[in-house]
Amino acid sequence: MAETSALPTGFGELEVLAVGMVLLVEALSGLSLNTLTIFSFCKTPELRTPCHLLVLSLALADSGISLNALIAATSSLLRYHVSHRRWPYGSDGCQAHGFQGFVTALASICSSAAIAWGRYHHYCTRSQLAWNSAISLVLFVWLSSTFWAALPLLGWGHYDYEPLGTCCTLDYSKGDRNFTSFLFTMSFFNFAMPLFITITSYSLMEQKLGKSGHLQVNTTLPARTLLLGWGPYAILYLYAVIADVTSISPKLQMVPALIAKMVPTINAINYALGNEMVCRGIWQCLSPQKSEKDRAK
Repeated sequence: MAETSALPTGFGELEVLAVGMVLLVEALSGLSLNTLTIFSFCKTPELRTPCHLLVLSLALADSGISLNALIAATSSLLRYHVSHRRWPYGSDGCQAHGFQGFVTALASICSSAAIAWGRYHHYCTRSQLAWNSAISLVLFVWLSSTFWAALPLLGWGHYDYEPLGTCCTLDYSKGDRNFTSFLFTMSFFNFAMPLFITITSYSLMEQKLGKSGHLQVNTTLPARTLLLGWGPYAILYLYAVIADVTSISPKLQMVPALIAKMVPTINAINYALGNEMVCRGIWQCLSPQKSEKDRAK
């Protein structure tokens, strides 16, 4: 894999700086909100339930996406200040960055689907999600995501630089048979199926409980987040299969990455800040005063 040297074609110094600043804001926003969610789960006993374990899994995955964005932001800002500096982490670092980003992206998508199914189970069957079911779901999500992300390291698919040369992802520039076969197989199991589960679960919840007024969750935002957050990547990858992706400007090719890095913040707002119990747990973590249970002890 060739190393990048000077600024990539199609990007000026100010544009590299702008991308780096956007990535930095997205990274810090996602990291702060999701870290608070994780911390509140660990510190608040009321949140230690099977359903909230699925939310914790999503927060961990989204924290990983934000950390990936932080590395990309650092690399972009380094390229701005030292315009001829190479990708600072080497070829192996690019592979590790691509793998880590892909694991956490797939885990985020599948965790969203797991939450949708868990909510359907809770609201429509009127029975609590068991711990063994929640733990099995979380293990399946992370093992499956790791499996699919490891395949490009083993030769089915390939990780390479994004057009800006400051972060790494699945290489779609060739659009050959190897990429095409991996893309369609991976997308079916890790995008189409989770999206179907998410839409179906919330649709059934809406049909059963929407008129009764007992539904206390947003049934449209999760599916929209999956579609709008990860859909641009899917469209770009599909275009790379059927046409020459170099016909798209490098700037436009960077748009899906910037959109996807917003997903952790949106998820945190929807699943954490939009949940009264999680908000209360976050406030207890931030407040210097002890909770009522702690004071009672």
